[in-house]
Amino acid sequence: MKKLVIAAAIGLLASGCAQQTFVVAPAETNEATELTSHHFFVSGIGQSKHIDAAQVCGSVDKVAKVETQQTFKDVVFSTITFGIYTPREARVYCK
Repeated sequence: MKKLVIAAAIGLLASGCAQQTFVVAPAETNEATELTSHHFFVSGIGQSKHIDAAQVCGSVDKVAKVETQQTFKDVVFSTITFGIYTPREARVYCK
């Protein structure tokens, strides 16, 4: 049991969070207009999810930036399920 806990701790410490940000128009935006959690399986191989940022913001001109992030919570879920379930968050920021 002790070896399992040590292996899980090492796996958790070796993994990290990831974030991609796509700035469409520079603007001071601190709060996401929409936050969506996407669910992927087997590390997301061959899977994709789409968010229409123009529809969320009302028009293409109002989109400030789009972010995707794998948070600490998402990494924990991925580690517990050995990569079978790998969630990721997506955020849309409007002007």
